[in-house]
Amino acid sequence: MALINRLTRLFRADLHAVLDRIEEPELLLRQSLRDMQEALNQGRLRQAELSENLAQIDTRHAEVCAGIEAIAGELDLCFAEDKEDLARGLLRRRLQDQHIAAGLAERRARLALEHGKLTTTLADQQRRLEAMQHKAALFQSQPPSAEPEAARREVSEEEVELALLRERRARRSS
Repeated sequence: MALINRLTRLFRADLHAVLDRIEEPELLLRQSLRDMQEALNQGRLRQAELSENLAQIDTRHAEVCAGIEAIAGELDLCFAEDKEDLARGLLRRRLQDQHIAAGLAERRARLALEHGKLTTTLADQQRRLEAMQHKAALFQSQPPSAEPEAARREVSEEEVELALLRERRARRSS
């Protein structure tokens, strides 16, 4: 059982090493940066959409409030002329407009909260993207390292023996 576990571990390690060689870190880094930029752009589009919705709600709310004020003047006239039937219709419209205004205020509060959270999230994403771009620039400006194949070259027995002789000579003379 231990032999099977060891073989399995060895196979996984070799497989991971092969995958590491296949994947190119620069390509993965550039793709990650593109993905981060795309997410940031999508967030900015959503933020612009929310801002537009908030402006529309503000405009509609102002219109409804102006209508409520107009009804108040008309109600004064109805009560002055003792026209209760007409006043009932105006009161119904005013109550409907007040409900609409309350609904708009509630919707505006929800959207404003979402807009605030999104703004905070986007600022954080922007900072992370800039940090990753900085790291990528540093990574790309580094000189290419020695070829991995050269680092894994087998050392012959003769080379080891020659190095041993050089070390012995250097230690005797010092």
